Amino acid sequence: MAETQHLYLVDGSAYIFRAYHRLPPLTDPEGTPVGAVYGYTTMLWKLADDLDAADGPTHMAVILDKDSTSFRNDIYPEYKANRPEPPEDLRPQFPLIRDATRAFSLPCIEEGGLEADDLIASYARAAQREGWNVTIVSSDKDLMQVVGTDTKSGGTIDMLDTMKNARIGPAEVEEKFGVPPHLVGDVLALMGDSVDNIPGIYGVGPKTASKLIAEHGDLTAALDSAPDMKKSKLKERLLEGREDAEMSRVLVTLKEDADLPMPIADMKLDGVPPEPLAEFLKKHGFSSLLRRLDAGRGSPDRPNQLNPTKAERKGADAASEGDRQPLPDMPAIDRNAYECVQTMERLNHWIERAFALREVAVDTETSALDAISADLVGVSLALGPNEACYIPLAHGGTDLLSEKPQQIDPAAALAALKPLLESDAVVKIGQNIKYDLNILARNGIAVAPIEDTMILSFALDAGRSLDGIGGGHGMDELAQRHLGHTCMTFKEVCGTGKKQIGFGEVALDVATKYAAEDADVTWRLYKHLKPRLPIEGGTRVYERVDRPLIPVVAGMERHGIQVDRANLAKLSEEFAKEMARLESAIHETAGQEFAIGSPKQLGEILFDTMGYKGGRKGKSGQYSTDQTTLEKLEAQGAPIARQVLEWRQLSKLKSTYTDALQAAINPRTGRVHTSYSLVGAQTGRLSSTDPNLQNIPIRTEIGRQIRDAFVADDGNVLLAADYSQIELRLAAHMADVGPLKEAFAEGEDIHARTAREMFGEVTRDTRAQAKTINFAILYGISRWGLAGRLGVEADEAQEMIDTYFKRFPGIQRYILETTESVKQRGYSETLFGRKTWFPRINSKNPSERQGSERAAINAPIQGTSADIIKRAMARMNPALAAAGLPDVRMLLQVHDELVFELPESDVEDASPIIERIMADAARPSVELSVPLGIEIGTGKSWGAAH
Repeated sequence: MAETQHLYLVDGSAYIFRAYHRLPPLTDPEGTPVGAVYGYTTMLWKLADDLDAADGPTHMAVILDKDSTSFRNDIYPEYKANRPEPPEDLRPQFPLIRDATRAFSLPCIEEGGLEADDLIASYARAAQREGWNVTIVSSDKDLMQVVGTDTKSGGTIDMLDTMKNARIGPAEVEEKFGVPPHLVGDVLALMGDSVDNIPGIYGVGPKTASKLIAEHGDLTAALDSAPDMKKSKLKERLLEGREDAEMSRVLVTLKEDADLPMPIADMKLDGVPPEPLAEFLKKHGFSSLLRRLDAGRGSPDRPNQLNPTKAERKGADAASEGDRQPLPDMPAIDRNAYECVQTMERLNHWIERAFALREVAVDTETSALDAISADLVGVSLALGPNEACYIPLAHGGTDLLSEKPQQIDPAAALAALKPLLESDAVVKIGQNIKYDLNILARNGIAVAPIEDTMILSFALDAGRSLDGIGGGHGMDELAQRHLGHTCMTFKEVCGTGKKQIGFGEVALDVATKYAAEDADVTWRLYKHLKPRLPIEGGTRVYERVDRPLIPVVAGMERHGIQVDRANLAKLSEEFAKEMARLESAIHETAGQEFAIGSPKQLGEILFDTMGYKGGRKGKSGQYSTDQTTLEKLEAQGAPIARQVLEWRQLSKLKSTYTDALQAAINPRTGRVHTSYSLVGAQTGRLSSTDPNLQNIPIRTEIGRQIRDAFVADDGNVLLAADYSQIELRLAAHMADVGPLKEAFAEGEDIHARTAREMFGEVTRDTRAQAKTINFAILYGISRWGLAGRLGVEADEAQEMIDTYFKRFPGIQRYILETTESVKQRGYSETLFGRKTWFPRINSKNPSERQGSERAAINAPIQGTSADIIKRAMARMNPALAAAGLPDVRMLLQVHDELVFELPESDVEDASPIIERIMADAARPSVELSVPLGIEIGTGKSWGAAH
């Protein structure tokens, strides 16, 4: 049976105006306005991609209006007289839009004296008569007249409204107009059209027009019925307006028999050769679309693939389906199949099998969550589905006289496991294996090589929320999401509250089910997630950025950093005194005592007692007293607001740092050991907890005082190496902003350069404003947000944003292209291929959508920055060791900064190596067009190193 021919006719004129009004002004490298061109290109690209993924066309063309007049102006000179002239910056874009169409190797058809609708109708009818199916890509009501099926040929005509992603057939037309498609023109003739200046009959709206045509059968019959109507306004209007209605019927009638400028057969889709499209995108500076084209260039037999391979796109489309790609054929989890290993003979059996299979899932059970202080209780292994075991090492009651179960001597078991866990020939698979590395390292075992299912999940699904389960990467979530399995919980095994017991007190049969299940699930997750990496483009970021970092970060956690307890205690005391002073001042200002830390009481004092304006209550019924609210009150002249903000900052610093750091000092090592998460920040940045060292204020005096409490051992110093303005440098590269790249290359003050470009002069004030704008723009800030930061009116802030984009058009282009790309694909991507998903980027909720848009703008920049410092960290220790500097230890990573401890005598040799590794971290994977600046300082404390 011959293939059914399916012709798609795109109403290009409608696309143009949608694109123009959808996007803000944008210029190409030559200064030509291209905002509408860019929007049109992305819309046509999305259409082509959507149609390729569905039952796509065999033939396709874009139809445009050639002139602003047609034969209808000869009939009625006032036709479309109300339409304004095209905007000045849209006129030069019309020929470029034709170029864009041809760049996709699609016919671009237009004809003098005819409107695009007439050409579309003529082509549609001609194809339909040949038995073809036709889809008109438009939502224009005039074109709904031709929707339907030809009873002779069987050819159909429908419409595709891409704005609503909806098909429009006869039923949808009748639902809209109350009449079948062939009578739509009669309804339009009665109701008229103010946009096209078609008169219709004054006072007859859509409902009345539909009712008249439905009752009488057509326009003539409806008009003929007027004399017999009862006296009414409608009767008068029908009688008086008959000529207007009959003329209007001629105006709305589509010409369906026009000469066809191009044979339909010539519209056959033979693929989209990438070369013309690449040339067009490059010429107009559409760099992200060019990268997207490069990523998706098809094979010779599929030259029309505009996006990555089908398999890769399948992974992208799976965002809403939970990425449930077929699992290897595995039996259901059977906890009764697990073995409790209690003899050396059985342990050796499992070790021999692991060596033979060359891979083993490993998990440890411990006495506590803190890997630096916890004791090892047992080890579990998995070699396949339901082939898992638990090796108890320290089970038994806390009572010295209680009977302990049979288990292998810990030293003997660890000695037997050590060759396996350290063997280069066997891959060790873990879920958050960094924890197990630290536990086993403290027991003399250096585990390698490794794989981590948590990090695999993060490389594939960061930010993605699937199946309503959530987007986390913990074992319980991953097991539920990918395996459809609910794991045993720690609470089930150990209880809660006062009745909770340590894992070492759990009976071995229960402990075996719980612990071996963890290893079994980890093995299964690995078999599911690892094959997805090459399919979905996650290999590079996992293999070259994240996985090499795991043992590095584990080593940093084990080594820890020294803090000055006496200094911290002194700061805590000073903070407490200042808080007490502020508390008295706040109570005096308020005229009464209240709990400052209570948002409820504070809100009542501010808005009910003191009568300040602007109070807003949440769902709980209490006033909001967040930082934004207090800053607004301060701007209104409320001194109590500033006092409360200062009190809150001191309270937070005291509880989070000066008190908490003293409590966090490990009694065994005398140092503080933070815990880094490789999956804690959606963009790929490391985060730290217990204690959190990421949020110490950077530029305040109080922040410096806290950093002064982090100190080096005797004979050593701390060295702080900080990337200078790395996000702005990356923005200059990724957005291809010539003036900024030039400034960075010449070592110029970037904020001064921005001030000069924007304000024409560099003063303290203009530089400060430029600095705020530089960073704010990269976070997609609104006019209101910028106004709040700069203390100016919203209109003035908008003028600054407009000026910024005018001076640096590449930044605006980057923002537009990134936002459009994320809306279409669902994720952003760093220069190293790290994907961050934004499932709410197309939300109908404005707050959710706008929040996602702002995050999506910054994610590729912040994520690339995170990738670069991670690569530097992974390369640092081998480089220092090769230089004969084994005593230089990397201790901390805080955003764009690395902190080392080293002998003072090694500073001169180590500094250039650290600088070189950090400066070259992107290479060879990514060659940046801007240098990465590194600032290095040293001192006896972290504060002094700045």
